[in-house]
Amino acid sequence: MKTDNLKLAVVGLGYVGLPLAVEFGRKRAVVGFDIKEERIKELKEGVDSTLETSKEEIHAASFLKFTSDLGDIADCNCYIVTVPTPIDKYNIPDLSPLISASKSVGKLLKKGDIVIYESTVYPGATEEDCVPVLEHESGLTFNVDFYCGYSPERINPGDKQHRVTTIKKVTSGSTVEISEVVDQLYNEIIVAGTHKASSIKIAEAAKVIENTQRDLNIALINELAIIFNKMGIDTEEVLNAAGSKWNFLPFRPGLVGGHCIGVDPYYLTHKAQAIGYHPEIILAGRRLNDNMAEYVAGQLIKQMAMKDISASKAKVLILGLAFKENCPDLRNTKIIDVVSVLKEYNCTVDVYDPWVSSVEAAHEYGISVLEEINDTDYDAVIVAVAHNEFRSMGVKKIRSFVKQKSVIYDLKYVLNATDSDLRL
Repeated sequence: MKTDNLKLAVVGLGYVGLPLAVEFGRKRAVVGFDIKEERIKELKEGVDSTLETSKEEIHAASFLKFTSDLGDIADCNCYIVTVPTPIDKYNIPDLSPLISASKSVGKLLKKGDIVIYESTVYPGATEEDCVPVLEHESGLTFNVDFYCGYSPERINPGDKQHRVTTIKKVTSGSTVEISEVVDQLYNEIIVAGTHKASSIKIAEAAKVIENTQRDLNIALINELAIIFNKMGIDTEEVLNAAGSKWNFLPFRPGLVGGHCIGVDPYYLTHKAQAIGYHPEIILAGRRLNDNMAEYVAGQLIKQMAMKDISASKAKVLILGLAFKENCPDLRNTKIIDVVSVLKEYNCTVDVYDPWVSSVEAAHEYGISVLEEINDTDYDAVIVAVAHNEFRSMGVKKIRSFVKQKSVIYDLKYVLNATDSDLRL
């Protein structure tokens, strides 16, 4: 099979699927499919609520069409699946979006078709969980009638420097021949080049350890921050000093949320436990990072008590709800955990974030996000996200929100050390 003969469909048009579909849509015919009709409506108007893709970029993809009708992708012969792979409340991988997408694609499969998965999974998921669904729905036989590939997404939400085309892409296929086809396909748009893995499982494993490694590194820095706080040492100063050596890794402490770093390690540990191995280090890092929200809230309450500010009925303003700076993504944000803990202390908590959708915040977490900050009588402010808007505020503006006796807690080193009462 030659890539010239491929008729592409991208299934799932979120943070991963849309940028991919747009890049392919500059060069070849591609149909972008999503089950959310409202999402398709906005994309047809050139609007991307995730802010990953501009109106100009969408319009420049002249060969791209959008649809929520499964029948519109029936004549395609190469399906790229880019749906989310979350975890449930017990930190167990939730493959339901992936299985649902596989069922939909399976109903359309024809002899010779290729299904490429980009969703982050544990090693083996494509061939052990998705392929049986494709076979059942289509009545076809894997690697005889249809084929699969896996090319893990490496999107970094909010990052305008590292885009889909400028990040090297790992590719793989279920046969040697299909592996070459998949690799050639992605090379059409990936200017950074590709890395062809020898098997789908290798590619799956490579993806899941990328964020596991970052998670563990951040867990280490979070633990160091806790130790240094107890010793009265400024963590940022320590990291800056250590960072003067060329091979010191520049990680910073913080709340680890989002759809990748706080989720992917659980996919690996789930598979490890399924094959009889209990991962010690990975889960230890996860526990530490998951508990950082409670630590942050506790630190604030302690500092308030030292200033004789009663936590009960105290008014706290949190600047930021997105899981990272300059990004509207609310998925798995750990700031909501800080809100919950503070409310257990009977604090009144307001949240302000100019980047996020108030409708989405209400739907996902049941909280109202301030449209603007009008109060000047807060007992504490937590700078939780390093949005550019918060950096530009400066200490004078931030202190205008609080009473004279108050606490400013800077989680992201937005302010100078002397301008805040507490830092992580």
